[in-house]
Amino acid sequence: MGKIGSFGKTIIFEVTSKKILTPTNVKKEVEPRWESFDRILQKPKKQFLGPGDSSLSMDIRISGMHGQKPRKTIEKIENAAEKGKIDTLVIGGKKVFSGKCYISKISEEWGCIYNKGELMTATISLTFSEYA
Repeated sequence: MGKIGSFGKTIIFEVTSKKILTPTNVKKEVEPRWESFDRILQKPKKQFLGPGDSSLSMDIRISGMHGQKPRKTIEKIENAAEKGKIDTLVIGGKKVFSGKCYISKISEEWGCIYNKGELMTATISLTFSEYA
């Protein structure tokens, strides 16, 4: 198969014979900016102010059985988030946002843990926010 997308060089979404790292439950939110003005004895008047913030959330299942090292992969993504890395998010060869974005939230769910604490499966939920 091959490359599905990426967040710069930090996260490479791909499916190969040696590695599987794919996004699931992808959800994008676009929030335009509107203002409401009260009017006497009438419904409020709305005014469009312009585009607002956009975000995208996704889940990534990381499995040691599919060529990934869950702890190492999670640490790499966390490190990028904590350093405020700003980059382009691409899925299917197209930019998700018109410009760059950053990781605004990470949530982890650890699955199978082997002897001596070796993490074999994990699911991380990521939220990317548009950087303007």
